[in-house]
Amino acid sequence: MKVKDVALSLAIQTRVPVLLWGPPGVGKTAAITVLAKGLGKHLEVVLASIREPADFSGLPVIREDGVELCAPSWAHRLAKEGGILFLDEISTAPPAVQAALLRVVLDRVVGDLTLPDSIAVIAAANPPDQAANGWDLSAPLANRFCHLEWSLNSQNWIDGMIEGWETPSVCRLPESWEKEIPAARTLVAAFIRCRPHLLLRVPESEEQAGRAWPSPRSWDMSSRLLAACNAAQLEEDVTTVLLSGCVGEGAGLEFIAWRKALDLPDPEDILAHPDKFYVPERGDKAFAVLSAVVTAAVGNLTRDRWTAAWQVLGRAAAQGAKDIAAASTRALLRARKPELPLPQKELREFVPLLKKGGIM
Repeated sequence: MKVKDVALSLAIQTRVPVLLWGPPGVGKTAAITVLAKGLGKHLEVVLASIREPADFSGLPVIREDGVELCAPSWAHRLAKEGGILFLDEISTAPPAVQAALLRVVLDRVVGDLTLPDSIAVIAAANPPDQAANGWDLSAPLANRFCHLEWSLNSQNWIDGMIEGWETPSVCRLPESWEKEIPAARTLVAAFIRCRPHLLLRVPESEEQAGRAWPSPRSWDMSSRLLAACNAAQLEEDVTTVLLSGCVGEGAGLEFIAWRKALDLPDPEDILAHPDKFYVPERGDKAFAVLSAVVTAAVGNLTRDRWTAAWQVLGRAAAQGAKDIAAASTRALLRARKPELPLPQKELREFVPLLKKGGIM
């Protein structure tokens, strides 16, 4: 499978908005059309460059009970049939139209019409210097997308002209892929804990601000895509492309390198043998491991797993990692079911910290 095809099909299925960048004529629209057909989804194409702000924010219509912002026909078709909204030529949309697109891309809201959560949003753009009357994307709009470069491979084009065009690769996610989201969010949070300067870095230049850069929103999108990659057991190159497309190449590559260096153990193995747990010496690894153990326990919280998770946290505290384990302790307490007993021995270690944090 081609990396860019797999990355795009994953973004569609995870409903993370994706923006394809590439010169005119490289096949962005054709690829999206074929992928939509391969996924069995209705495709609604809207040419952003020739639309007015009211086409996205709604046309004001006076009713007896007030003013209604009426959505256009394409939005009603999507609300009825579901599928994919494809915003073509978005880099030639003027600033007023880009502003009107903010709620459409993030919240799936057109005027007073709320589209189903299942709607996927894809956009395509030419670099501003290659677009007719092109504009740089505004920073708020750019930060709502995962940015993918759609380049042209001359050999693939030659082969396609002679032998016929290949159907873009479609990677189908398992139905249970969203179960991987808590673990992915935990890992991203552990990374930001040791790299807090990468949580938010708005580029100074307008050109860079119109591409991918790290923010709380783009890291959240990254966690969904990371969960999808883990569920589909994909190669690291797909994960790298998707994460870099959300938070920028620098932050994305740093996260991938950090994750590889952690070499984290399976939290299920730790829960199965809590008496053998030893806290890692590296603070970021200790935080990631303990967070992963609690996330796994909470995902299927039985009495045995509740007890095992507390034993792990207790051993971490006894081994000098009380402050690091405290965050996981709070998460475990919030997930407690009424029938699960409070572990007096392990909890005693964290009482001062929990009282200080207002948990007890």
